[in-house]
Amino acid sequence: MPAITVLNSKSKIQEEAHFQILRHVHENPEISQRELSARLGVSLGAVNYCLKALMDRGLVKAQNFKRSPNKMGYAYFLTPAGMAEKTLMTASFLKRKMTEYEALRIEINELSREISPVDSARRVDLGEIK
Repeated sequence: MPAITVLNSKSKIQEEAHFQILRHVHENPEISQRELSARLGVSLGAVNYCLKALMDRGLVKAQNFKRSPNKMGYAYFLTPAGMAEKTLMTASFLKRKMTEYEALRIEINELSREISPVDSARRVDLGEIK
């Protein structure tokens, strides 16, 4: 069973990386792999690997752009399939984050109830969690 958990965890990390790359490429097609690496906090090799995987799946298309002083500069574009996949991934990501938020909200409320009235007078006011 632990191997399945690790596999699911790795696939979630990879899915997250693919989603974030699709988002950044959509927002800024001329973004460099180095800049993607810095924004995502992953290695340049990981960005290259993910972009290649997205291109192999037909979700991203790379094209040299002529105005680049660096002739190795590329512009990355989402294909129609890439746009559709990004939309699906956005919905999935949002659903997952909302579930995580709800779990955190419940945990925060439970922890807040555990604080005694004396302790609550000394604690920093966290405000109302809704």
